[in-house]
Amino acid sequence: MKPGSKLSPNSFNPTALKAIIFDMDDTLYPERSYVLSGFRAVATWAEAQWQIPAAEGYAYFLDLFNAGVRGDTFNRWLAAHHISPVDGVVPQLVAVYREHLPEIDLFPHVPQILAQFRQQYRLGLLSDGYLGVQQRKLAALQAAPLFDTIVFSDQWGRGAWKPAARPYESALAQLQVSAEEAVYIADNPKKDFLGARQVGMWAVWLRQPGGEYTDIQPPSAQHAPHLSVPSWEALRQLFSW
Repeated sequence: MKPGSKLSPNSFNPTALKAIIFDMDDTLYPERSYVLSGFRAVATWAEAQWQIPAAEGYAYFLDLFNAGVRGDTFNRWLAAHHISPVDGVVPQLVAVYREHLPEIDLFPHVPQILAQFRQQYRLGLLSDGYLGVQQRKLAALQAAPLFDTIVFSDQWGRGAWKPAARPYESALAQLQVSAEEAVYIADNPKKDFLGARQVGMWAVWLRQPGGEYTDIQPPSAQHAPHLSVPSWEALRQLFSW
């Protein structure tokens, strides 16, 4: 029997759990706000480099993002402003984006709800992404004191990013709970729940309106969560007993 195969939505029992582990991006705060914060930083940097008004540069970034453009945003932006993407320009823009100090905030009521959860459960944070980037996000959110343990998968390198088992196993070990005594709450069905299920954890999809992955379907049954909730308030109710 594979780890977690005996877990089913009908047998989910919050009273039997000892730990709740959370994702960060688009789970604790709206990821869109981080992206726009990064765009503002790049637009400000570009104004100093090429005299492109920061407001104009940011507006173009925003239009691309709202149009669903992902991945080649900076190349398109450079082309629109007739700037040749010579060696080093795009990496410099990416560096400004990744190294900026984010202007982001937790979703409303998250601190209060986590404080409530912490009365009954051990709380963990498990997040993917480049280590320095994720550390700056956490610092900006001032969220570290809300958790009993924090795991950034990149501390072991890109090979340990979700859905790799290592960060989940590390979080469980640090919280001193078994896999079936813990639940992972996250937003991305492409990677979040597969790793959790493979180590035997419960998985809950926080599927909030407007999220980056809200309308994405799990690629397979193994990628699917055990349960799905539409809001933090629904999440609070799920774990109230």
